[in-house]
Amino acid sequence: MVSVEVKPVTTVKSKVTIKGTKEGLVFFMDDTCSFDELLADMREKIEHSHQQILSGPLIRVSIKLGKRYCSPEQQEQLTQIIRTKGNLVIHTIESDLITREEAMAERLKTHFSIQVNTVRSGQVLEFDGDLLLLGDVNPGGTVRSTGSIYVLGHLRGYAHAGISGDSQVIIAAAVMSPTQLRIADVISKPGEEWTNNSGGTEFAYLENEIMLVAKMNYLSRIRPELGEKKREG
Repeated sequence: MVSVEVKPVTTVKSKVTIKGTKEGLVFFMDDTCSFDELLADMREKIEHSHQQILSGPLIRVSIKLGKRYCSPEQQEQLTQIIRTKGNLVIHTIESDLITREEAMAERLKTHFSIQVNTVRSGQVLEFDGDLLLLGDVNPGGTVRSTGSIYVLGHLRGYAHAGISGDSQVIIAAAVMSPTQLRIADVISKPGEEWTNNSGGTEFAYLENEIMLVAKMNYLSRIRPELGEKKREG
């Protein structure tokens, strides 16, 4: 029997895919590669490929970034490469990611609830939107909300804000000594870290996926957009 040596075939995924539509051309950008790789493949496509398409009458171009975030400077780098072909006109640049401003606009549409009670051990209070609790959360009690949580009392139980994934929400309490806090998918350390509570209203928030705690008077600096929220009638 003749042995056959089989070698794996290395395939290279295209970083930029160009598709024609009746409105013009759509440039689909790989959102997993580095930005430098994206630029290199874009130059290759523009300079050496699709010569029949990239010539002739004016053609509208739409750029689809996928889940990649591109700064205005990076977007300009991409468009400059495309503009080297005089017949290509940038029409739109779209991303599947929403901006911070868009996220805040969506949050402004959420409900705001005021609850007056004490959450005792074994009880779970859950709400869709921002929650203002006029009372305590005792050890063993749980408060969960898709929005921010404000406790005008003693927070000694478990609180989870942003349960649908919103990382810009906060958890605030007049007395902050919880069993544990969670914002979106980030969980605080065990309750021992709260034993040195210095007193006064505090709030927990996320910065670079790390949970931090600050005095309430810093809220306007850290989350200025929360001051713009209006209670729905």
